[in-house]
Amino acid sequence: MRGHSGPLDADEEWAGDVVDTVEPRPVIDSIPRFEGRIWSIRTDTVDFAGHHAVRDVQQHLGAVAVIAIDDDDRVLLIRQYRHPVAMALFEPPGGLLDVAGEAPHLTAARELAEESGYEASTWHVLVDFLNSPGGSSEAIRVYLARDLQPISGGRPYTGEAEELHLPRAWVDLDEAKDLVLTGRIGSPTAVCGILAAWASKAGGWLSLRPVDAPWPARDTVIAHDRVNVARRD
Repeated sequence: MRGHSGPLDADEEWAGDVVDTVEPRPVIDSIPRFEGRIWSIRTDTVDFAGHHAVRDVQQHLGAVAVIAIDDDDRVLLIRQYRHPVAMALFEPPGGLLDVAGEAPHLTAARELAEESGYEASTWHVLVDFLNSPGGSSEAIRVYLARDLQPISGGRPYTGEAEELHLPRAWVDLDEAKDLVLTGRIGSPTAVCGILAAWASKAGGWLSLRPVDAPWPARDTVIAHDRVNVARRD
């Protein structure tokens, strides 16, 4: 931690509930730095009880991912090249929330069909996470999809560049969990989604939420102007 001007109480302990809460700090100034297709960057000057700190903020569209599990408890992953890390990663199907007005669970169903050629008749919310909250507003929701069927006509062609070739891999859920814990796969949606699915299954799936369950984190970043505006209709 840098820039702390006063003494730090090493013995300070939290006495309240352990739950994320909405506590926006006043923004004294905000300077746009970059406007992109998927995200924008701005520099905010934030007031921390009289101490002003400068923070760069990535305003992100947000995204969804789908842990699709078949009747044999196999997880569907796709292999996709990711240029920023120069790696081909095994990931669950998913994509950006870039269609204005489209409900997140409908985005998830569309992405599952487009990237895998499958549809599901049983859907639940599995886990939500903030991908890099120290610098980005990206909120991601991972759905669990079961009762899978291949769509009529097979996987549609909808992509280009790295989305031209998305080979599928079916991996037993226990094996997928081991792949995460041994560091052999590291995409954040795969890590969070696979571990959440493994834990939820071990608990009898009691942690699953309705497909349209509230998404407080995304509601918060939208309400406080932290989300890039969806441009695709």
